Amino acid sequence: MRRTWRKAKTTKEKQFLANRQIRAKKVFLIDENGEKLGKVSIEEALQKASDVLMDLVEVNPKGDYPVCKIMDYGQFKYEQEKKSHKQKQQQKKVETKGIRLSVRISQHDVNLRLAQAEKFFAKGHKLKIDLVLKGRERAHPAKAAQVIRDFVATLDKNPDLNIIPEQDLTKQGGRFIMILVNKKSD
Repeated sequence: MRRTWRKAKTTKEKQFLANRQIRAKKVFLIDENGEKLGKVSIEEALQKASDVLMDLVEVNPKGDYPVCKIMDYGQFKYEQEKKSHKQKQQQKKVETKGIRLSVRISQHDVNLRLAQAEKFFAKGHKLKIDLVLKGRERAHPAKAAQVIRDFVATLDKNPDLNIIPEQDLTKQGGRFIMILVNKKSD
């Protein structure tokens, strides 16, 4: 069976039509100074835009008459890209860091993982605690759940942390998972 290739869907930013791309017969025109000129034909609007050596840009296509503005289209596109780039930079991305425990974990290893978890919380990350049961350990799921609860209780004793479970302890097959978040108290 032959598969057809499809281009991946990308998030499209708002496309603004300019000059001859505008298909409406009449438009609501705003000139380069921001003054509303009212409803005019598309030919008249294009003529006014070319008289001042600027472009006619469709700002709002919805409604009876699309709203068009006389402006420098290249400058407008540049400012839109700059604004979207700035918004992307200001977004805060929270990463989920993982710690894996086992049923037969030693106290020294637990202490290492506790220090690591505190470091992750200090950096503002979420924490995913993972415990995989192997072989005969699957016969004692209560022991595995207790190991995770003890780990979380020890983390809770730290006064600098305000730990809230984002996802409670869940069992998926032979694996226990819990996701924690440090809510900073202001």
